[in-house]
Amino acid sequence: MRYRLTIEYDGTPFCGWQSQREGGAVQDALAAAVKGFCGETTTAFGAGRTDTGVHARGQVAHLDLESAPTPDKLMAGLNYHLKPQPVAVIGAAYARDDFDARFSAVARHYQYRILCRRAVPALDRERVWFVPQKLALQPMQEAAGHFIGKHDFTSFRSVQCQAKSPVKTLDSLRIDAPGDEFIITASARSFLHNQVRSLAGALKHVGEGKWTPDDARAALAACDRAQCPPVAPACGLTFMQVDYPDALLAAPEAAQAK
Repeated sequence: MRYRLTIEYDGTPFCGWQSQREGGAVQDALAAAVKGFCGETTTAFGAGRTDTGVHARGQVAHLDLESAPTPDKLMAGLNYHLKPQPVAVIGAAYARDDFDARFSAVARHYQYRILCRRAVPALDRERVWFVPQKLALQPMQEAAGHFIGKHDFTSFRSVQCQAKSPVKTLDSLRIDAPGDEFIITASARSFLHNQVRSLAGALKHVGEGKWTPDDARAALAACDRAQCPPVAPACGLTFMQVDYPDALLAAPEAAQAK
């Protein structure tokens, strides 16, 4: 039976989502929890490969189990065996055999938080990028507009990015400023490695007055990674949500018969 899991985690102690040879990934924690729960060895395939220190509120993964527990029992069992690690399965459902957490996704949504005040954060130390000076919102919003749409994002992706093409379509890039925070929300079908953090770093550069919005547009057009300002730290980034076609979210017939 295939299952769809919705997972949240604090990425601070992990080396990212993707399993590594030395262990320490969120994927490793889930595999160990499955083994502890039902004795099976399996892999949870995620919708996005978050980096070291990046958090998630709505990561989605699929996995296959021979034992076919109910989703409620699976969620309870995994959460028991995940303790005390900062990972929680917050949703579980039967999935169709053709559902794939990564390849079936039609949109992914990320949020980046910048805290702008003189006092260092006490509660959100590993949840925000602490910037002790104010940023200018309007130029940042203008610069963000230049990034929306279909572009070659070579200037704003990691040199280690393994994507075949640097061309992506950014559906939305919004900046809100409630209180002392600047919240950047990015949505697209898929993203390049470090793309959101690179864009956040560029927008902060604009907010500081080191770049104009036109400078941001020129950096994008240059298609040159050397044009990118310092990349925003991982701690401020959270993988918020994944969207799928409604038809793929329907329970499979085998599950309905149970």
